[in-house]
Amino acid sequence: MGKHVIVLGAGIVGVCCALELLRRGATVTLVDKQEPGMETSMGNAGVLARSSLMPFNHPGLWRQLPRLLKNDTVQFRYRPRYLARNLGWAARFLMHARPAVFRETVEALDGLIRLSAPEHLKLLDAAGARHRLRDTGWVFLYRSAAAWDGSALARETFARHDVPTQVLSPAELAAMEPALAPIFHRALWIQGSYSVDDPHEVVAAYAELFLRSGGMFKRAAATAIRRDGQRWTVQGSQDSESLSADQLVVALGPWSKGLLKTTGIDLPMAFERGYHMHYGGKDGARVSRPVYDTGGGYVLSPMARGLRLTTGVQLDDCDAPARPDQLALAESRAREAFPLGERLDPAAWLGRRPTLPDSRPMIGEAPRHPGLWLALGHQHIGFSTAPGTAKILGELMFDEAAESRYRAFRPGRFL
Repeated sequence: MGKHVIVLGAGIVGVCCALELLRRGATVTLVDKQEPGMETSMGNAGVLARSSLMPFNHPGLWRQLPRLLKNDTVQFRYRPRYLARNLGWAARFLMHARPAVFRETVEALDGLIRLSAPEHLKLLDAAGARHRLRDTGWVFLYRSAAAWDGSALARETFARHDVPTQVLSPAELAAMEPALAPIFHRALWIQGSYSVDDPHEVVAAYAELFLRSGGMFKRAAATAIRRDGQRWTVQGSQDSESLSADQLVVALGPWSKGLLKTTGIDLPMAFERGYHMHYGGKDGARVSRPVYDTGGGYVLSPMARGLRLTTGVQLDDCDAPARPDQLALAESRAREAFPLGERLDPAAWLGRRPTLPDSRPMIGEAPRHPGLWLALGHQHIGFSTAPGTAKILGELMFDEAAESRYRAFRPGRFL
């Protein structure tokens, strides 16, 4: 390419995009208001899993809706005022739960995850972070026969897309994870998947690799973007602070929505907020891989800092105050299943998952905005799909013919 590219956002998606464009010969400046990996990429469950092809808006969502709208489950909470202001987004989200659209989304996400996994392994090796990887998969836990039966669509979807799984009886689960209480009717071991013991440190290692490879990082808060002739200009928080480049990539996750409004783009994005907290295990109790308690509405992951408990979905404004009651409820359910010790963090961590109505990211050039590229909207699976997103973005930038291969992610489907 031989051109200068600015990548806005130093989370896992932005860092991977910056690395890929640098590899392809571009001069790349990575920009973020914080150090790499300090926002959404910090707080996830650390899972790199084929099972992430299953979107939240699947055909079974219609059956679950009356229960979810009561707004008292561990899995899903919402602020009524926020939902009332975003009924259009909610209606589109539900419409994309139709079987035909669901199958298209699963196909697209499966391809993106398959593309990402080997790239993650290459990056982990190149960044000297392979020691953070586990290849033990993760486990879905079901508290009742009804819950197990209700997961039939997910199991059928996994089988259709060759996601390797193994059904575990209570005895088999106890042999695999002996610290779990015997309260689960059945479990599903998702094999052929990975997890890491510190997502933030992985992003930081990738960012260090980017710098060692000749990339540039600038810490600045982008407040606006504009087209100046043949170049894009990023305005910083101070009038004198601005950057310009031939191409601009917006990979700011949930903060992409506000920034893109400055150039007239209105993203149909909602914010699925979530919390995490680290704990010790009583008497040295531990799990050897992430476990997802489907009835408890939490994931418990072994991390370098302790056992990380991550919560389900909370729909609210991106920067609304924390509402950690969901974490407290998830913790109480987790204590039914595992001998959690004391909290290890002074306060709960809050993150935002940027979600588009069809649960697919936008990857590609923004319509009517030449040189403005979007890599955003990865909902819960940015960590699993970032390297694949970067590969697709690189192909689209360097090969116009690639557009036909990645239409499922084209920004023009909503813009």
